[in-house]
Amino acid sequence: MKKTAEKKTKNEANIDGPADKDALFLDTTLRPSKWEDYIGQNNIKKNLQILLTAAKERRHPPEHILFYGPPGLGKTTLAHLVSKEMNAQMKVTSGPAIEKVGDLASILTNLSPGDILFIDEIHRLNKTIEEVLYPAMESGSLDIIIGKGPSARTIQLELPPFTLIGATTRIAMISSPLRSRFSGGIFKLEFYTNDEIGKIITRSAKILGIDLDKKAGEEISKRSRYTPRTANYFLKRCRDFSQVHKTSMTQKSVDEALKLLGIDEVGLSPADRDILHTIIKKFSGGPVGLNTLAAALSEEQATIEEFNEPYLIQLGFLDRTPRGRTVTVSGYEHLGLNAPTLL
Repeated sequence: MKKTAEKKTKNEANIDGPADKDALFLDTTLRPSKWEDYIGQNNIKKNLQILLTAAKERRHPPEHILFYGPPGLGKTTLAHLVSKEMNAQMKVTSGPAIEKVGDLASILTNLSPGDILFIDEIHRLNKTIEEVLYPAMESGSLDIIIGKGPSARTIQLELPPFTLIGATTRIAMISSPLRSRFSGGIFKLEFYTNDEIGKIITRSAKILGIDLDKKAGEEISKRSRYTPRTANYFLKRCRDFSQVHKTSMTQKSVDEALKLLGIDEVGLSPADRDILHTIIKKFSGGPVGLNTLAAALSEEQATIEEFNEPYLIQLGFLDRTPRGRTVTVSGYEHLGLNAPTLL
């Protein structure tokens, strides 16, 4: 017992360390805790408020919900807001963390009535586990097979009423049977406008106690890739830069801080520019296939396809054609290069 107590004390000391405490503070504090503080995604908020209000009036947990869209747009935050709106406990896990059917069974059987189960990256669930999840979502029962061969038998466990909220960046990888069971709604999160990002930055600056110049906020906003997570990351790094250099948060200091991070005036990172330069210099501007491009950059295909390409395409710097990737005239101009003349 003494060793266990000592071990627990040591773990608690690690959790309460200054670095971990600061990280936890930023994560929990910058996340909106009320609907009115959640900026953007207005159509989703209206639909959710109707769904949750109706569920509360019926005194029944809301139906299962799926959020999808690029990373950093607020899927997890929406799940937390749903939990607070329903005054329900939320159990959080992720697709890769549920490795066996027993893991899922343990999670589901420990839920209390009205609880919310949030599964992040739900598209990475094993197909066998998905099949166990179907009856749990549809009829509130869990079918477990005990034993193998002729002696195998099935036990059906009744589950308390609960709500499953799934989040994914790749909805196409979720099987059709699983998607169809999200009867509460499947909601796509869209990229934010510069005005919405500006409001998010202003709110975060107030929470962090940063005296942010208006022009400085606009500078961060236009480079944030239309993504709140990126905007908050840039804000914190600019705050660090100003703190170390003993300067105020002005447009000039923000510009210097972001240049140090390799972020240019439209938000391109060094990796984004490498993609454009590689296509232009090694493949005459394209077209070039994803496999070849990834090999030339020594980068993972998924990273290029899911993180870099969407923003480059949004800006109009890159075209994705059936033959491969091609740099546009705008892409050449951004890099200060002359586009080849088409004959």
